[in-house]
Amino acid sequence: MSRIAYYLFLKPLSLLPLPVLFRFSDVLYVVLYHLLGWRKKVVYGNMSRSFPEKSEQEIRRLMRAFYRHLCDVMVESIRMFSMSKEELIRRCRVKNPELFEKYAAEGRNIVIAAGHYNNWEMAGVGCGPQVAHDDLALYKPLSDPFMDARLRASRGRFGLELIPTKSARRAFEDYTDRLTAILFGADQSPSNPKRAYWTTFLNQDTAVMYGTEKYAREYNYVVVFGHTVKLRRGYYTLEFSTLTEHPQQTAAGEISEMHTRALEKIILDNPQYWLWTHKRWKHKRPENM
Repeated sequence: MSRIAYYLFLKPLSLLPLPVLFRFSDVLYVVLYHLLGWRKKVVYGNMSRSFPEKSEQEIRRLMRAFYRHLCDVMVESIRMFSMSKEELIRRCRVKNPELFEKYAAEGRNIVIAAGHYNNWEMAGVGCGPQVAHDDLALYKPLSDPFMDARLRASRGRFGLELIPTKSARRAFEDYTDRLTAILFGADQSPSNPKRAYWTTFLNQDTAVMYGTEKYAREYNYVVVFGHTVKLRRGYYTLEFSTLTEHPQQTAAGEISEMHTRALEKIILDNPQYWLWTHKRWKHKRPENM
């Protein structure tokens, strides 16, 4: 079924230019938000707890802005199955590639901490052709083998290598001699709350995946935060900032706090661009944590 859907639906749609696909996005917004109410309870609950100072009217307005943006991200992601490298770079440009050049000259590898903010897929794929490092991204494989293979093939056309999360250590061990930048989705909910770092994020007790900090400290990778800025519909810039060049000199939890606070700031500035549909706060802080 997924093979049929890909060749009859996804692949043909991906050949359409984005201005046409944005018309589909407008229709999709009406369907998901107004007709189906897809995950509206989850989004409303997440936003209400994150912004207790906002009125219900403000939350509803923010929800509508989020769903419009999410539908754009969906059609942009479909377009990426056929997008050329030239179009990708034009639509998602790295603002400060010199940051990577500096660490490349020093022979330093990089851990990039980022969140599901703006079009995170376009950012991950678009970064590779514009920086000095080889790009790797940790991801959770899709349950459908065919679609997973198509996704890896599509996202890998311009150099991005997708590594299953369970193989994270292999990525660090096997690529020690390569100049690499490894991307972590640092805002995902950890599977084991007892092995997470706990902090306050968007006014809530939050479990933070410890992998970003763990591997950066163990392998002494420079820690960089990636921020995708939306310029207008279909166009983004990628901005990178160094969190620490000396991870092994940081205290336990310090790096996790750094990237969590960096993500929180950009969400507070433009909350409609974060992925509010996922159940970020499904765990409760264990006692004595």
